[in-house]
Amino acid sequence: MTRFAALEMASAQGLDLIEVSPMADPPVCRIIDYGKFQFEQNKKTALAKKKQKQIQVKEVKFRPGTDEGDYQIKLRNLIRFFEEGDKAKVTLRFRGREMAHTDIGRQMLTRLQQDLSAFAVVEQHPLMEGRQMVMMLAPKKK
Repeated sequence: MTRFAALEMASAQGLDLIEVSPMADPPVCRIIDYGKFQFEQNKKTALAKKKQKQIQVKEVKFRPGTDEGDYQIKLRNLIRFFEEGDKAKVTLRFRGREMAHTDIGRQMLTRLQQDLSAFAVVEQHPLMEGRQMVMMLAPKKK
């Protein structure tokens, strides 16, 4: 059908001629109400955006002297973050003389890694950045 005939047909029905697929040979057009079409498209994109899960990076801070009770609470929080689908950044901060005993901090992070092996995978292994040791964890795929 020619473009002129299609435009005439659309105006007779009080609708618009919309080019749906311009790259096709010949181009594909539809006779529809453009306002309604635009509204439906916006609704679809809004629904797709609403269903998306934004992955956040949560941070949990430890010290080399973190006691067992505090360790368990922070471990529980990390498990909750992974169940929600978020990533976690575990930071172990050293102060003063603690810098001489980075091996204690590395042991704590390996223990944490073993405790979380059912829930998370290590994205970035423990790395010393200045006065803190950082490890990135991501939730396991379901």
